[in-house]
Amino acid sequence: MRFFKFNKLVSRKIALILAAITAVIYGISFTVAKDVMPQYIKPFGFITLRVFGATILFWLTSFFIKKEKIARKDFLKIFIAAIFGVALNMLTFFKGLSLTTPISGAVIMVTTPILVLVLASVFLKEKIVIIKIIGVIIGLLGASILILYGKNLGAGNNALLGNFLIFINATSYAFYLILVKNLVTKYNPLHLAKWLYTFGLFMVIPFGIQQLKEVQIDTLSNLIILKILFIIVFTTFVTYLFNLIAIKKLKPTTVSIFIYLQPVFATIYALSVKSDSLNSVKIIATLLIFVGVYLVTKPNKVIAK
Repeated sequence: MRFFKFNKLVSRKIALILAAITAVIYGISFTVAKDVMPQYIKPFGFITLRVFGATILFWLTSFFIKKEKIARKDFLKIFIAAIFGVALNMLTFFKGLSLTTPISGAVIMVTTPILVLVLASVFLKEKIVIIKIIGVIIGLLGASILILYGKNLGAGNNALLGNFLIFINATSYAFYLILVKNLVTKYNPLHLAKWLYTFGLFMVIPFGIQQLKEVQIDTLSNLIILKILFIIVFTTFVTYLFNLIAIKKLKPTTVSIFIYLQPVFATIYALSVKSDSLNSVKIIATLLIFVGVYLVTKPNKVIAK
């Protein structure tokens, strides 16, 4: 039995749908993950469990597709991508989320597309016009408001530090999207993911193994176990696979655009379960970020001569 061939059967439309599904899962995950940590599992311990579980899933599923040899020179690139896409990305996200609120975290994550645009201009030599530079400044101003005034945003043990770590996570993920583009065009997403997570697992174990040992299994209810499984299977395994398939067909900037949907789904879900609340600071910061996002992604007009 073989899985489908990604290159032939995954169209641009399917890639867009997968990217959208990923945004929905991530949006819900802001609240689901916060329900688990730090009360039941501390952030770094949760990361270790999450990466370990996903690594097993990626290796198991890779046996059902055609074997693929990774060029020796590309292992270094995969290792670097694993730093930004797995280790640094997850460690800062979960630690930050444990200190701040779901809505604040989701809104800060929306700066990723702006960062991707900037990094693409540096590493991929894509041109940035003045209106996009203005958009970057406005968007980052919105994120800065959340970071600098995070301690006034409501729930959260240390929202100032939490929001800052979420911003580092957004920056790390932006680097990952740029780095992984060339890799995913050469290799099957499943084979690439299994190596990304294998490297990532060894990186996160030193940070989380002690916290994982502290988990008291007898205190975990069935609901909490289901939420842990949701993070491992859907937020990690499914989203990373879907993102790699999507970026195989789409540009990094296009994939990152779907992050704009995360605050919407995060807010809807967080408010529905009453785990977060809105206030004027969040609304103003959100508006600034989305104005920046609009200016950055606005198509350049071609002036007829």
